[in-house]
Amino acid sequence: MKILLSTILLSLSFSTFAIDKVVYGDDNRLDLFESKSELYKSLAESTAAMISTSQLEAQKNTETFKITGYTLEDDGVCSDARFAKQITAANCSGFLVGDQYLVTAGHCITSMDDCGRYSWVFNFSNKTEEKKEHIVSQSDIYTCTEIIARKLDRGSQDDFALVKLDRKVEGRTPLKFRTSGKVADKTNIVVIGHPSGLPSKISDGAIVRSNSNKVFFQANLDTFGGNSGSAVFDSKTGIVEGILVRGETDYVGDPVQNCTRPKVCTESGCRGEDVTRITNIKELMKL
Repeated sequence: MKILLSTILLSLSFSTFAIDKVVYGDDNRLDLFESKSELYKSLAESTAAMISTSQLEAQKNTETFKITGYTLEDDGVCSDARFAKQITAANCSGFLVGDQYLVTAGHCITSMDDCGRYSWVFNFSNKTEEKKEHIVSQSDIYTCTEIIARKLDRGSQDDFALVKLDRKVEGRTPLKFRTSGKVADKTNIVVIGHPSGLPSKISDGAIVRSNSNKVFFQANLDTFGGNSGSAVFDSKTGIVEGILVRGETDYVGDPVQNCTRPKVCTESGCRGEDVTRITNIKELMKL
């Protein structure tokens, strides 16, 4: 399992079958300002980070909040690893599916207590440059007030949650999602979320690797703990095909530098990353 302290502590309250994630082949993760795809950057606007409300520090005389946290390097990741000096604050990811509804993984929202302890924060990203400090508007911060649907099934491994936010989300477009059938074999896909709790990352260059399971499909997406709940899109259409929920071990030890770095698999190697099919959420289809 992931050795980052903050993620380990969080995972104690989650289902133990929500395994971490990994890099396949080249690391395709990009900050928003690094991406050349206007489609992907547009989709990223509807991605939210699940952040402990205690990590949102109100700024004096403004309606803004500072996101607080540690860097990956502080948490033991090798200093020369990608994004090691960026802040890590998000525990999970989510995405907007209606003007007041958000989807995430079922192991991210386990009860209404989680709705009280965590906020859903949009705009936790590096849009123009790599920032050391992240200030977000109060209008970017939401909480969940109701769990419309949730499943965390050890047998089928179904894993999703649909929640209602405290108010309508202004200025962001709900994502379009598949409503019937299933993604085609070998479809090119992209994931957008918060790997290792980092500011939003776009990661493309992946395909649907295994598509036989009725509940989820597997892919070679470069994802990490914190990506749980991320939307997985058809890279051409921008349609949501599923929710990132499980995968391979994130980090491995570097005995020489006495730190950890992302585990790397071949494009076809390791177990693959599990993506809950969006069509599993029957309540979502009725919105």
